[in-house]
Amino acid sequence: MSIQQRASIRAGLVVDIIQKQDQRSGKLTRGTVKEILTHSDFHPHGIKVKLSDGRVGRVAKIIGSCTDGENEPLAGGKGD
Repeated sequence: MSIQQRASIRAGLVVDIIQKQDQRSGKLTRGTVKEILTHSDFHPHGIKVKLSDGRVGRVAKIIGSCTDGENEPLAGGKGD
């Protein structure tokens, strides 16, 4: 699955995103896709999504289907 193809992303999928404010550090945030915000079929920097908790960012990695522990920053990441 490609993170640049809109067809690879769907609601309910667990993904790692990079939020705008984390682009320089590369900090990833894990969550469940609620809504796909990118309208085009392809985006070179990743498809922009809104997570179930309201956070917005571009998909950096597809983890899989919905699991427990969603919407938690990855280990080693700084808390909000």
